[in-house]
Amino acid sequence: MSLPGMLGNLAAMGGPETAASSGVDGTAVGDRDLRVSDLEREHVGQLLQKAVGLGMLSLGEFTERMDTVLAAKTRGELNAVLIDLPGIQLGGRPFGPTAPPRYTAPAVGSARSDGAIRGRFSSVQRRGPWHVPPTLRIDCWFSSVDLDFTTAIMSTQVVEIRVDATCSSVDLIVPREATVDLNGLDLVGSGAHNRVRTGPPIGPLHLVVHGRLNLSSVDVKTPFRLRWMRGARLGG
Repeated sequence: MSLPGMLGNLAAMGGPETAASSGVDGTAVGDRDLRVSDLEREHVGQLLQKAVGLGMLSLGEFTERMDTVLAAKTRGELNAVLIDLPGIQLGGRPFGPTAPPRYTAPAVGSARSDGAIRGRFSSVQRRGPWHVPPTLRIDCWFSSVDLDFTTAIMSTQVVEIRVDATCSSVDLIVPREATVDLNGLDLVGSGAHNRVRTGPPIGPLHLVVHGRLNLSSVDVKTPFRLRWMRGARLGG
């Protein structure tokens, strides 16, 4: 769905500006003064990402508005970053789905049993003999994700990695015989650096990485190169 369509749906959910509830002291609290949740901040951030993709916002404007989103405490502060985007009205109910799925959310910065790694202002590391599923999903905001595959327990030779990263870094450490394909990444003000072999999956491990990077980076390297880089920094 296009950004105007999504914003139009949000506008349809909105209530009148005069809607109010009572505060702890009995005074009326308007919609614009209601507190916002992390879910609402994240949803608005996703709308801003789509606005960048449609050419409505520059990368500098996106970064500036994301700072406002992350610091927003009330509905009015959060809506301020959307006011000049088409199809939006101020006020109304919280953003996002009205009936979220019922499940127990993992801790922020954790790896879930379904193969998803989620980070919010976190540092996520997987090293040693960890189990790698055939499909791995990385969803991170303002985080660093460090995955070491050199001694990991693989279930398949080919592993698909789906990345959705905003203002984050993803480091993939693979065995020397591994091959990696980064051609499926969509970059917005980001970088993807593959320091290992590409090509067909002829070694013990082949990673197929695709998804979207917003002001983020993906760096693929071997343990030998990692040790050399550390030694060079110490020697310098």
